[in-house]
Formats: sequence, C-alpha cells, structure tokens
Amino acid sequence: MVRLSGNDSTFGAGRTSGAGRAMEIAEMALAMSQADQTEVHCIEKESFLTRFANSEIHQNTAESAVLVTVRAVVGKRIGIASTSRFDEDSLQSVVSRAFEIAKRQPENPRFVSLPGPEAHDSSVETFFPETANFGPEDRALAVDAIIKRVRKAGLLGFGSFSTAVYDIATVNSLGVAAGERSTLASFVTVVMGEDGTGYAARTSRNVAALDLEDAGREAVERCLASRGSVAIEPGEYTVILDTYAVADMIDMLSYMGFGALAYQEGRSFMSGALGKRIAGENISIWDDGLAEEGIPIEFDYEGVPKERVELITNGIARGVVYDSYTAGIEGKKSTGHATSPSFANGPYATNLFMAPGQSDLDEMIDSTDYGILVTRFHYTNPVHPIKTLFTGMTRDGTFLIDGGKISKPLKNLRFTQGILEALSNVEMISKERRVHEGVACVPALKIKGFNFTGVTEY
Repeated sequence: MVRLSGNDSTFGAGRTSGAGRAMEIAEMALAMSQADQTEVHCIEKESFLTRFANSEIHQNTAESAVLVTVRAVVGKRIGIASTSRFDEDSLQSVVSRAFEIAKRQPENPRFVSLPGPEAHDSSVETFFPETANFGPEDRALAVDAIIKRVRKAGLLGFGSFSTAVYDIATVNSLGVAAGERSTLASFVTVVMGEDGTGYAARTSRNVAALDLEDAGREAVERCLASRGSVAIEPGEYTVILDTYAVADMIDMLSYMGFGALAYQEGRSFMSGALGKRIAGENISIWDDGLAEEGIPIEFDYEGVPKERVELITNGIARGVVYDSYTAGIEGKKSTGHATSPSFANGPYATNLFMAPGQSDLDEMIDSTDYGILVTRFHYTNPVHPIKTLFTGMTRDGTFLIDGGKISKPLKNLRFTQGILEALSNVEMISKERRVHEGVACVPALKIKGFNFTGVTEY
C-alpha cells in the first residue's frame, strides 16, 4: 500500500463533502438564462502529476481548470455552449450563446424534457482526504520505491502517478441541484529491458488503497519474463486474458452497444436481442455507479442519481443504460448514465462489473495444454459494432503456454475478434478482480478460440 508521509500540502485541507465553488458557479449561470429550460454543468478540477522516464522523475505538474457547459432548450430546440472562464461576463456570454444556438436549431420532436430533481444516495464515499492531501513529495517517494526495484533488476522504468480532486455540480431550471466532491489516484508504469517490457496500473479514489509495491513487482517480473520473445503463427488459440485486457475488451463492448441511443438506432448488438442469449451462461455484466468496490459516483452529467443496471445476466441480454433524452423516447426513467451533451454517442456505461469465477491465474495456466497469456491490449478499435468485432495488438507481456506452463515469451500479435463470441467461449473466470479506471471491476478470463490475425517484429 502507499505509505502516507503526513506531507503538509495545503490543497484539500478542510475540504468536506459537496461541490463547493462549482455549485455556486452553476447556480449563478442558471439564474442568467432566458431559455424555456436550462441545464448548467460545472466541473472544477485540480490535478497533480509526477512523470518518470529512464528511471528518473522528469516532470511535476499541477493544473487547475474549470469547465462550464450550458444546455438551453427553446421549445424542442436545443443549444449547447461551454466556457473555461467563470467570471460574471463569461458566464453571461456562455448562457447567451447556448440560448442563441438553440433558437437556430431545427426542432427535435423526440425531445421530451430535461430531468426533474431526485434524491441522491449521499452515503457513497467518493472523497478521500488521503488523496487530496497527497503531495509531490509523497508521489516522489512512491515512484522512487518503484525505480529502486526496477534498477536492481537492470531495467528502466517509465510511467506516471497522478492525483486529482473534482468538484462537480449540475443544476437545471426544473429544480435539479446535484453536487459532489471526489478524488482519484492513478498509477501506471511500463518497465523496459533490452528485449522485453512489463506493465502494471492501479487506480482508486483513495490513494492509500493503491498497492504500488505489488504493481512494481508485477511490471518487473513480466518484463524479465518477456526477454527473448519469438514469433508464432497467427491463428485461433486458447487465451488467458489478464484483467488489463479484459477491461479493455469490456469497455469496447460498452462503447459499441450498452447505451440506449445505439440500441434505439439499431446500431447496437443489444438491438432486438433483449431476453435472448448473447454470451455464455457464466457471463454476467452490470453497471453500478454506487458500488464502492469500483470507482463510485453519485449522479450523472444531468444530475440524475446512478442506478444499477443489469446488462447481461448469465449470458442473457437484460438491458441498456439511459439518459433523460433516450428514456423519454421510450417513456422510461433515466438510469443516470448521461454524458456531456456534446458527446454524440449518448448514454454510456462506465462503472462496469463482471461477475467473478472460482479460479486463479495459476490454475488457468496449469489447465492449458497450448495457449497464449495476454497481459494487455493496445490501440484497440471497433470494426463492426453489431458483430462486436474489435481489433488491436497485444502489449507488454505476451507468453506461450505449453503443457500447463509458460514456456516462452512471444512477439506481439494482432487480433480481430468478436467480443460476444469470445464471451461465449469462456472456460474459466478468476475469483480475484481488479479495478480499472473507466471500466470498474473485472476478473481474468480463459477463452478458447481467440482469433489472432497477424504477428509483429517486436
């Protein structure tokens, strides 16, 4: 775990729950609007970053930023404008621009209304003083411990350690007034040798919960094990995907079709599939923004409380996530998954969980006669959302498994694979899960018939 030094950084001192100045800014802007309905979202962020390369810290940064986004509604016409300034003139300007843009837009007959106020579950712990008070010396000490381990192994370490405090507020003219203060700490490293790389990442709202010693050990061991990689012919292989690769895959699945807009427009693999089997019986995926084992958040961009949504249960398609616009089209209630109105894809599930199994990584390897262990994916992109096809590369630790043992490191491979097809061929699931930013909490998976389409020279 990260050791706290009691650094006297003043940032965050005395902070309590609530959105602080973000709420004041949002309410000030709302009062300036002449639109029929108005929504103001304000996020104030103070972030700190320590970067290291070639086993030396080379950069420390601190950034303070505010973003105010106004959505104005005139009849069924909607205008959006944003600004990074929050003085009175700038707020009046952004409110007026949203109003003028709305008046010039075509009517959207599917729009019903902005959401009304709802009670929030304020018991969710999203703010940790340990993170808010974590200073540059604390980050340097933590990185130094990683670097010492890396140097001892004769390798080079690269990566970053960041902490941030967010004050978020959403208000609207129907009475929504949602505010939240939260923290986030993220660590990522790539360890490199002359021939091989290793990777590890950790993230949590509470910096004290990050086990960076374990992350350093993991990255160094993967790097040392990946020296002297050899090529293997592309084809279908049994794969064991570590949680990094699983998180990437499930995030891509969410992007391609867990949102109601894609579902309603027939662009989603969930369109026409609700109630039908789309994955193996051992696969259950849900979204839960209030689960403290992930990266919790109380409400969405519109200030609507987060609801748990069952997406896939025992392989059966169960539901998609809604914002107020897509919920209004179907006469439903928003599930609290609105994104910024400038995000064209609509509602998005980003607090995803996958049900654990009963295995561990060693058992998966022991049970595999011939297959490939993948640490993580890199540069993944969608190919066909309906078929859930995606493509990308393996990275930072790809290994051949032969006779139940890791026999040799492999050069990176390109894959093109249907995600639901892969989730229909899961043979083993780990009981341990890991939290990843942007996804939440997933286990490792053993999958048969994963399709690799090319090999690299590195």
